[in-house]
Amino acid sequence: MITAVLDGGCRSSAGAGARSAEDVSGQGAYGSNDPYDITDAGLAGAGVRRIEWADRSMPVLRQIRARFTEERPLNGLKIAACMHVTTETAGLIRTLQAGGAQVALAASNPLSTQDDTAAALVEEYGAAVFARAGTDRAGYYRHIHQALAIEPDLVLDDGCDLVNTLHTERTDLLCTVKGGCEETTSGVIRLHQMAREGVLKFPMVAVNDTHTNHMFDNRYGTGQSTLDGIIRATNTLLSGKTIVVAGFGHCGKGVAERARGMGARVVVTEIDPVKALDATLQGFRVLPMDEAARHGEVFITVTGNREVIREEHFAVMKDGAILANSGHFDVEIDVRALAELAVDVHHGIRPQADEYALADGRRLVLLAEGRLVNLAAAEGHPAAVMDMSFADQALTCRWLARSHQDLTATVHRVPAEIDTEVARLKLDSMDIAIDVLSPAQEEYLGSWRMGS
Repeated sequence: MITAVLDGGCRSSAGAGARSAEDVSGQGAYGSNDPYDITDAGLAGAGVRRIEWADRSMPVLRQIRARFTEERPLNGLKIAACMHVTTETAGLIRTLQAGGAQVALAASNPLSTQDDTAAALVEEYGAAVFARAGTDRAGYYRHIHQALAIEPDLVLDDGCDLVNTLHTERTDLLCTVKGGCEETTSGVIRLHQMAREGVLKFPMVAVNDTHTNHMFDNRYGTGQSTLDGIIRATNTLLSGKTIVVAGFGHCGKGVAERARGMGARVVVTEIDPVKALDATLQGFRVLPMDEAARHGEVFITVTGNREVIREEHFAVMKDGAILANSGHFDVEIDVRALAELAVDVHHGIRPQADEYALADGRRLVLLAEGRLVNLAAAEGHPAAVMDMSFADQALTCRWLARSHQDLTATVHRVPAEIDTEVARLKLDSMDIAIDVLSPAQEEYLGSWRMGS
């Protein structure tokens, strides 16, 4: 819940709406005058090679980048972004720059930050990047403040933390922001709540809610990359395992489908009767978590809610059960309750795997500290997936630059023509042709007068 008083007026950063460096719980100065904050500039060469490799699988974004280079639709605009600092994100940043924007980027998750990518963006591509792999909570928010020091016209968020910070700690910047995009389900949920409470001060576009994003990013991207993270962290055989998928939204469907495709027995837990029925009719077993906890060998949360797996579930799980989260925030598995139950914790039994030993001799394995397993233990979505998501982002930024004055301070959908254009460009890049309506067909669909 946003509790800051928002008067809508712009002030200098030293004004009443901005918190001083000393106010941030002893975190120290924001360092807002620093041009960047990365781990090692010497990693830039390796980062460039990785970025160029990912770019090969992002033909849609390459086409948009070429178009932006000619059109310069973002000329003179400043964009602050809080996103995963990965090779795929680098493709988006380069596209925004090609459109004329000045970009400052903070990491949306310290465990997903690729230090070589951050170095390449700074040294080779001239972006202001504030990201270090493994930084603590204080460093995470310091980096958000450093990105906001650009005094942005547009914002790109991945989980709503940057937008939240603007509305609580940097209210002096609110009236300069023309609008922004949100990439995640969790972030969109937070934005809708802000809009309902009447505190959202500029239009935000739910890029997460496009058809292309639900299909490629949520279903195919999360589905594949989640299992990739679990396999990398544990080297376990999924075939024959009972995997419990908590949540049957777009991401949960992708995880469940891919787990079944690898030979797992999949159990789905849900709170929505329609989604539970959908899972049942697709052949998945549906149980409440209280019962599923007794059967599962691998648990994957993808709900966007907190404490989906908690103390009473830990108490009945099988020895060796694996716990993984693929929701945006690290709240879906009650890690604190797990730690309190444990008599010993063996950190790092494998990379991104910690073993919690319980008093009765059972051991539960938590992956990636309960954070996004697909990004912390693997590399996130394949570049081909993010090609479409970031194409949506880039074209939406262009639309916001042109149309922001006509939008109210609430959550908006991406215009349907952008979604369609991205899908068309993707099909073109795959050499796939589709049918076109004939004039007679268009007339028939547009008329109510023709009967049987």
